[in-house]
Amino acid sequence: MSLAVVLYPYLKDEVGIRSPDAVLAESVALTRAIDLDVSHAEVIPLREIKANAYLGKGTIARLSSFLQGVEVVIMACRLSPLQQRNLEKEWHTKVIDKTALILEIFGQRARTREGVLQVELAHLTYARSRLVRSWTHLERQRGGSGFLGGPGETQIELDRRLLDDDITKIKKELSEVKKTRELHRRARRRVPYPIVALVGYTNAGKSTLFNRLTRADVMAKDMLFATLDPTMRHLKLPRGTDIILSDTVGFISDLPTELVMAFRATLEEVLEADVIVHVRDYAHPDTNAQKQDVENVLSDLGVRDKVDKGLIEVLNKIDLLSPEEQKRISTQKARHPDEFPISAISGQGIDAFLNRVELELMRDNHLCHLSLPIERGDLLAALYRKGQVIARRDYQKTISVSVYLPPAEIAHYQPFERRKK
Repeated sequence: MSLAVVLYPYLKDEVGIRSPDAVLAESVALTRAIDLDVSHAEVIPLREIKANAYLGKGTIARLSSFLQGVEVVIMACRLSPLQQRNLEKEWHTKVIDKTALILEIFGQRARTREGVLQVELAHLTYARSRLVRSWTHLERQRGGSGFLGGPGETQIELDRRLLDDDITKIKKELSEVKKTRELHRRARRRVPYPIVALVGYTNAGKSTLFNRLTRADVMAKDMLFATLDPTMRHLKLPRGTDIILSDTVGFISDLPTELVMAFRATLEEVLEADVIVHVRDYAHPDTNAQKQDVENVLSDLGVRDKVDKGLIEVLNKIDLLSPEEQKRISTQKARHPDEFPISAISGQGIDAFLNRVELELMRDNHLCHLSLPIERGDLLAALYRKGQVIARRDYQKTISVSVYLPPAEIAHYQPFERRKK
């Protein structure tokens, strides 16, 4: 396993909502997610950022002692091409920043054709901003899964013309994939099941919850970005409502702009979702900061109105909390009715959460009283799929049904409305 050093340099006067130690710990976890062995990790407080190398000469010299046998240094910040090149010259090893690290992880996790293309587009967009560099530490392998070059691997230098050609080609391929996704979306609209999207910080437990609810086998590990490609499955809620449940890529703090834009197509399922469920790792010490990061990304994607209105929040991993903390959460539930403490592992609290989702979907539904011809079993079956049947009575020639229907479906059933006597 290759050795890596992880460094988090930060301005002492600009500490954010996360502690520097928490940022470093997350960066170490990201590094280990691509099978690198972290030999040293350090928080570095700075008075100022040096334009030529980010760090001061004394700090660079001191850190050199930790770099014997190290293949790559991860800087948990965003480096300019000049800063990156100069650090590599000083340390005689590969140096990558947080954006390149996340790109590497996404490159290893992508499985579908669209996912691979989106990672490639994000990587090329990132590389294009660094045309002055010689990419001694990154390899672009078309259709491959990673970007960190190893011994003996071929290095491909990218110039502006090649980058532009490749970006144009990938965008055309993505356009074709997007058309296919739109065809699938239209097919779903013909059987208009509402979409419920699970969103959340990476490693919050979305895939574990998705698997429990749908009996799917989506990869769910205690690992950052275990899920990259979106997955959708049918699910029947407690009162019989059929929905499509969508599991999406996890978000992270300071998600690179290249990835937000490149994965916008993948996250279209979130934009079109009837209900967005925010899955939180409530046992994580930075759970509140993670919540803010997720809401910021959702706002960037164009669903600020839903964020402002308030999302249904799943407070996952309560099985990792102490009995006292679990009791405290239960006490505060009355003040926060849209928060649902659950354990995706044990199933605790999931029924209450699903009932809330169903009520949310029924919010705009109208109660209709219908009288269907006995031979129209197709209409009756559609009512059970598209609405919530609360009463039914079968007669010799007709079937009397009271049902909550979405506004879009009411017009289809107007000819069968029962007249009031």
